[in-house]
Amino acid sequence: MELKDKLIASFMAFENDVDLADPVHEIRSEALKNFEAKGFPSRKSEAWKYTSLERLQKVDFSLFPKQDNALEYRDVKKFFLHEIDTYKIVFIDGVYSSYLSETTHDGVDICLMSAALTKPMYKPIIDVYFNKVASREDSLVSLNTAFAKEGAFIYVPKNKVPRKPIEILHFSTGSETAQMLQPRSLIIAEENAELQVIERHQSLTDNEILTNAVTEIFAGKDAIVDYYKVQNDRESASLIDNTYIDQKEKSHVSVHTFSFGGKLTRNNLNFFQDGEYIDSTLKGVTLLGEKQHVDHHTLVHHQQPNCESHQDYKGIFGERSTGVFNGKIIVDKIAQKTNAFQQNNNLLISDKASINTKPQLEIFADDVRCSHGCTIGQLDKEALFYLQARGIPKKEASALMMYAFANNVLESVRIKELKQRINKLIAKKLGVSLGFEL
Repeated sequence: MELKDKLIASFMAFENDVDLADPVHEIRSEALKNFEAKGFPSRKSEAWKYTSLERLQKVDFSLFPKQDNALEYRDVKKFFLHEIDTYKIVFIDGVYSSYLSETTHDGVDICLMSAALTKPMYKPIIDVYFNKVASREDSLVSLNTAFAKEGAFIYVPKNKVPRKPIEILHFSTGSETAQMLQPRSLIIAEENAELQVIERHQSLTDNEILTNAVTEIFAGKDAIVDYYKVQNDRESASLIDNTYIDQKEKSHVSVHTFSFGGKLTRNNLNFFQDGEYIDSTLKGVTLLGEKQHVDHHTLVHHQQPNCESHQDYKGIFGERSTGVFNGKIIVDKIAQKTNAFQQNNNLLISDKASINTKPQLEIFADDVRCSHGCTIGQLDKEALFYLQARGIPKKEASALMMYAFANNVLESVRIKELKQRINKLIAKKLGVSLGFEL
């Protein structure tokens, strides 16, 4: 049985564990119908031209997590940002771990989707925000919506700021030969609220994992949201990450995506600017080797005037790795005075590595400043010789040049300890000691 058929057949078993009378379940049922009609995307679709899910559809994934998997903190400590104090929402094989988590309801709600979807006190919030910005046409988003039950729920009311950053960690123990997970997260920062979130998916064995994640983020007027995605999983893991962001007037949202690991990673990042004087920032560093594959699809939809967006993605591809970047900016007719910037720069450090890049602009306004561009190249041989002539070995000189190439993305990371952690991950990936920390 192929994966699509198994998922559809398993929906009845899923219904046994949810309230069928809940209005949310009507949303689930409609979403399943959409997935059943469309199925998994294929390379016939322009959006999936360079990324194939065909092999994954033939894997016999376990669909429902077991309840008895447990981990000790010492087993996963290295994956936490333990250099600073944080709130933590931890899932083990898709099941919430109260032992490893630290949540709160003290002025803000940092807890679980399962609680938000079932407790009456959260119903007004769910009615306003759940499944409102995520695509209802995308088949993989619909698949996640159909099985939406658990994930992170973060609600920051008006004028509130959590006293520390929030970590969302998804651990896969490998207790199943192959497992599929579908976390669903909802993050809300109301007017003048502020928060910082760090997200990570991490396998603990080489058993195959497929994660189809959906996150909805809402930033109210004057809200500030910093979201950091650390993707450094084992090469047995595949991740499809769908993030949808709705911004109101004068809000600032930034998303940094660091893609270093995993077998196949697809990042769908969508910003919708619904107000004036909005700032949207999308930055990423991709550093791949072996036969890894990362596909970044971004969308910034400028729907109102006087807004800005800044996209800057850097990619370094070695061995037989492949990369894809497809960035789209849409400027509506009403969105005058838009300032939109998009840049994708790539280094190929192997003759067998490849990158497919396609920046796009769709502009319907006439008073705008919009630019886009992409580059694909290799290390500058003259600069490399210059460093070697000053006593730096070739391997270290190459690593320094690659680090400098990606460094401007790191400069905008506002959590110092996270910046240091990413710096170390890059050094490890390059196989050198850079001899300094940020």
